[in-house]
Amino acid sequence: MCTVSSTAPRALLRSLFDAAIAAAQPALCLPAHLPPPPKGRTIVIGAGKASAAMARALEDHWHGPLEGLVVTRYGYDVPCQRIEIVQAAHPVPDAAGLAASQRIAHLVTGLTEDDLVIALISGGGSSLLVAPGPGLTLADKQAVNAALLASGATISEMNCVRRHLSSLKGGRLAALCHPAQLVTLLISDVPGDAPMDIASGPTVADATTCADALDIIQRYQIALPATMRTLLESGAGETVKPGDPRLQNSSVRMITAPQIALEAAAQAARAAGITPYILGDSLEGEAREVAKALAGITRQVALRGQPFQAPCVLLSGGETTVTLKGKGRGGRNVEFLLSLALALGELKGVYALAGDTDGVDGIEEIAGAVLTPDTLTRAWRAGMNPRTYLDRNDAHSFFQALGDSVLTGPTLTNVNDFRAILIG
Repeated sequence: MCTVSSTAPRALLRSLFDAAIAAAQPALCLPAHLPPPPKGRTIVIGAGKASAAMARALEDHWHGPLEGLVVTRYGYDVPCQRIEIVQAAHPVPDAAGLAASQRIAHLVTGLTEDDLVIALISGGGSSLLVAPGPGLTLADKQAVNAALLASGATISEMNCVRRHLSSLKGGRLAALCHPAQLVTLLISDVPGDAPMDIASGPTVADATTCADALDIIQRYQIALPATMRTLLESGAGETVKPGDPRLQNSSVRMITAPQIALEAAAQAARAAGITPYILGDSLEGEAREVAKALAGITRQVALRGQPFQAPCVLLSGGETTVTLKGKGRGGRNVEFLLSLALALGELKGVYALAGDTDGVDGIEEIAGAVLTPDTLTRAWRAGMNPRTYLDRNDAHSFFQALGDSVLTGPTLTNVNDFRAILIG
């Protein structure tokens, strides 16, 4: 058995992160899920950070006629010949996303039962497929999206609100496709892999209600324009429900998910001689509180050999949240790491990496960071107070100053957060 001390910990952790990202690449996981060609037209639509890479994988394995449009995040485009790729803003939507969403709606209107629509949906689609509900504006959607991101609401809660303020999410895009056959290919970025929460479920039924959305708004004390409140209170923002006849020709296929990425990282750890333990693919909660819980487990392993023996690596996924109270740069993965550092102190032999598999933690073009046993010592020597950085939600600045940021560039996929704690 290899020990942590005989393996470069930073390199090992980065190799596990890279393995997780590689396992979620559309080129690897999409082709096996493609449907047979239809009698009529094949229209490809999509939204999300992985949608352009999904479109390219589809093109490479589809030999019949093909046309369509997908919208992805700026910088995440992949050249395609038959499917148009449009770039727009994430996580707060912009006019480019609105225009692309309108064009997608137009593409699937007026199809017949001989036609096929293939929807390529991945994380980030909620912001990219922006289509305000009746009476709402893009500015309204931008404001509520920014408020939700700062509120500490879970991804499921945020997407419940988004679905009921949209004209395409919550199954409405699927309804537009009727009576064509609709096949949705999903890359999950949400805890539990619920299809209605991936990009707010534009092509799947939604069992939640306007009343549920209002409860969430109240819970997090989010200010709503009068037009939005009226839309929810009147029920005019209701989504497409299970059993709706417009969904009878619709099917959903999950092509990859966080668990698959974690299993790939575990396999890479075993190949390096380190025993992996997957703690869960759907951990949620405030990033700093999740860090405290995992710090407790880490201490028990390092000091007591329970419930696992070192050397080992603890792997987990899911999506934590950050309630922004300070004026820092945010980032749930780096906030997790900084809180973990403070909870562990300088426990010997413990290293960690936390990052977003899409390469963007929060709104920064930084995937995450690495924690080492001497992180706190190096910070104090540099005149940096770790607690101050955590209090102002500024962990990106903290790790960047130490040279410990993790940069991947656009990964062209998105299976949510990745966390690895290496214990020697």
